[in-house]
Amino acid sequence: MDSKHTKMIDLKEALNIALENTLSLQTETIPFMDSLGRVLAEDVHSDVNMPPFNKSAMDGYACKKEDLGKELALLEMIPAGTAPTKTIGKEQCSKIMTGAEVPKGADTVFMVEYSEIKENGKIIFIGEKTSSNICLEGEDLQQGDLVLPKGTHIKPQHIAMLAAVGCMHPKVYLQPTVGIISTGSELVEPGEMITKAKIRNSNGHQMVAQAKEMGLSVNYYGIVADDQQKTYEVIKNSAEENTITLISGGVSVGDFDFVPDAIQKMGFNILFSKIAVKPGMHTTFAVNGNNKYIIGLPGNPVSSFIQLEIFVKEILYKLMGLSKIPVLLPLEMNEGFSRKKTNREEYIPVLLTSDNKVKRVEYHGSAHIHAYHKAFGVISIAQGKQTVQKGEIVYVRPL
Repeated sequence: MDSKHTKMIDLKEALNIALENTLSLQTETIPFMDSLGRVLAEDVHSDVNMPPFNKSAMDGYACKKEDLGKELALLEMIPAGTAPTKTIGKEQCSKIMTGAEVPKGADTVFMVEYSEIKENGKIIFIGEKTSSNICLEGEDLQQGDLVLPKGTHIKPQHIAMLAAVGCMHPKVYLQPTVGIISTGSELVEPGEMITKAKIRNSNGHQMVAQAKEMGLSVNYYGIVADDQQKTYEVIKNSAEENTITLISGGVSVGDFDFVPDAIQKMGFNILFSKIAVKPGMHTTFAVNGNNKYIIGLPGNPVSSFIQLEIFVKEILYKLMGLSKIPVLLPLEMNEGFSRKKTNREEYIPVLLTSDNKVKRVEYHGSAHIHAYHKAFGVISIAQGKQTVQKGEIVYVRPL
C-alpha cells in the first residue's frame, strides 16, 4: 500500500476523498407505488391545477354572498364527485358536500350548522358572519409547477404527491446492493454456543441491519476465518455481486489482517486506511474503475457501528443519488467531563434526561456494544478539545 494512503486523515478529508470518488448509479423508471425509499432522478411537475376546480371546504350551502340572511330557494344537492348542473342566481342556493365543485354564480358556502329550513322549504343563513369557505382552483398548485425536485428521497407523503399529479412512473436512481463480510477466526454465529477463545458475531448482523434500515438490498457472506486465500475469495465474490462491500475486521496491521492485500490483489485502489476518529481509526476505502467500492471497518462492534453511521452511510447516500445533511440537535450537557487523549475526534454515546439535557451513557470502549442499545444518539468531541463544561451546548446526532 502506498505510504501516503496509510497516514491518518480527519473525517472531513476522508469524506471529501470518498465522495469525490463515488458516482451515483444509473437510473430507471418504475411504478410510483414501488418508489418508496428511492431517490428521484428528475424533477416532477404538476399536470393539473390543484384544486382542479373551485371546491367547497365544508358541508353547507353555496350561494351569493350578497344574499346571506335572505330566504334562498334550494336548486339541487351536489355530492362530492358530482358536477353541479345548476347556476346560482339571485336568492338561490344549492346544498353542497365537502370537496364538491362549487356551482357557477356562487361565491360563498355557509356551514350547514348555521342554516335553517323555513316552513316554505327555503334555506336561510342564521350565523353572524362567514368566510367564503371555497378552495379556489389552482390556489395550491398551478399546472406545470415544480412539486418534487430531483434528489427527493421518496417518503409516503411524496407518494401522495406523485399520485396527485399523475406521475405514475417516476425516474429514480438505481439502488446499490451491499455485501457484508465478517472476518476473524474467533467469531461464531449467534446460534452457536461460545467455547473458549470464541465470541459471537454481533457486528456483522448489526451492519446488515443498518444497511437494511436504509431500504437497501443486502447480501451477507458470513464469517471468514483468518486465512489469506479464503479472505481473497470471499471478498472477490462479494465485489463481483454487489456495488459496495463492507468488511468488518482484518484491516489493521496484525499478522492475520489480510483484507488490504486482498483488496489490492483484486485491482482496487486504496485511497486511505486511517481516519482520525475514535472509535474506528482503521477504516479503509477502496475503489476500482467499474463503480465498485470496498470499505474495510474495524472489527470491534462499536467501531464498525459508528463508522457505518458517520462515514459509510454518506457513501451509500451518494450512490443512491441522495444529498443528505445529518440531523444535529443543539442541547445542553447536564455534566462536565474531560478526556485524556485529544489526537482524534471522538464519538460518545448519550441519552436525554427528563429535562431534555444530554447525559453520557456509561461506555467502556469500542468493544462495549451494550452501551449503545440505550443511547439516543452520539456527540462528537473535536480533535484537540479536552474538556466539555456542564451547560455547554453540544450537538447530538440521533441514532
